[in-house]
Amino acid sequence: MTRPLAIALLLLLTAALSGAQAPPAQPAASPSTPAAGAPGASPGAAPEVTLEIRPGQESQLKLAAPSFKVRGVLSPAARQAATQLEGAVRADLERTGIFVIQGPTELAAAKLTGDPAHDFEQYRALGNEVLLLGEVYEEGGRLALEGRVFDLKSGQSILGKRYRGGFDLTRRMAHSFADEVVLYFTGRRGIALTSLAFYSDRSGNKEIYLMDYDGLDQRAVTGHKSISMAPDWSPTGDAIAYVSFFDGHPGIYMVDLQSGLKKPMVTDGNLNSSPSFSPDGKRIAFSRSLEGNTEIFTANRDGSGLKRLTYSPGIDTDPAWSPSGALIAFTSSRAGSPNVYVMDVEGTNLRRISYTGTYNDGAAWSPDGKQVAYASRLRGHLFDIVVTDLAGLGNRTLTNGPGSNESPTWSPDGRFIAYASAQGGHTQIRLVRADGSGPSELLTATGNNWSPDWSSYPVQ
Repeated sequence: MTRPLAIALLLLLTAALSGAQAPPAQPAASPSTPAAGAPGASPGAAPEVTLEIRPGQESQLKLAAPSFKVRGVLSPAARQAATQLEGAVRADLERTGIFVIQGPTELAAAKLTGDPAHDFEQYRALGNEVLLLGEVYEEGGRLALEGRVFDLKSGQSILGKRYRGGFDLTRRMAHSFADEVVLYFTGRRGIALTSLAFYSDRSGNKEIYLMDYDGLDQRAVTGHKSISMAPDWSPTGDAIAYVSFFDGHPGIYMVDLQSGLKKPMVTDGNLNSSPSFSPDGKRIAFSRSLEGNTEIFTANRDGSGLKRLTYSPGIDTDPAWSPSGALIAFTSSRAGSPNVYVMDVEGTNLRRISYTGTYNDGAAWSPDGKQVAYASRLRGHLFDIVVTDLAGLGNRTLTNGPGSNESPTWSPDGRFIAYASAQGGHTQIRLVRADGSGPSELLTATGNNWSPDWSSYPVQ
């Protein structure tokens, strides 16, 4: 939840109409690993090429990626899908920052003959270390991709994958292959198949939306025609908890992403807000107003087993469950201005972790549980994203304007942080590297968009 909403929600009164809107189904592509000896196969004695990733000091691998080869004749629909697929693979790999990619333009100087030994030497002469080759073809009204990666020093194939699916699954096939390439070289899964939940006023009401990790395929998952906000992914990615006013007062609901069905989680009491799933998905932490004061509670996924964790004269809100399940970070004004605190799941062993700025809110845990990102008011009334290392409480500031930047959320690999950025009277979701390097990337542009929450890896 954004900083103004975490506190201002306590004063918000809105009448609402109810409705329903089911999200589109998410069909899966059909990946397969080629058998030994088949095109795209990885030989058993392939050399190991490992790229070691260290926070703040990342190596980059020089990757040659010529245009994908087309086998046979493609129908117009297949040709369009193939173009989209190749573009998505390149974009996915470029976004990682792991590779320095030479594409068709940079490789135009290479004098290729079709002989692997000669061509590999041409790629090496341009400074490349590995080569990515793709071949697409149409098969039974579906598009097929065979992707291979070669170590240019040895000339051996080190990775091979084959995918086949309908033209509507083109991007999913591309994301799957790109993630496999990232996994091979880093030992960590790529994030191209992950998604972001957020809420937007683009329809005239505030509804919950989803988008792919790169900002594409934005679609609504609620249609309450009211105020719905503060989405939080379940750990398995099958559901999203959120706050909605569609029944007249704020309650916490859950939408099943497969069926589109919505059901209440915590709707009794007053002003329930800021849901956060436990890592096992069985419980939620949330804030609730009690006689004008807001405290942190936990409950089972069905709303039973209510337990109060905080007893403070200040406002306690915006809880965030740690990846280990042992801790909860939250915002509290118990010492005056709002700051970020951490406590165990029983509400004890409380400690403050934010000491920068005049107002700190919106804690988000790194996937390894070692860092917490939050919004800190550092420039007058404007906020920026700060990351605190829990071991030594050292800080780094990821943004420095323009505008006000809030509501951070980490990618599941810990390499990126998405956040809401208010500039020029509009709020949009942007993406930045968690180490602060490189420019930010705009993910939304329609209406106002707030409170991003990154999904975990899709279940394999």
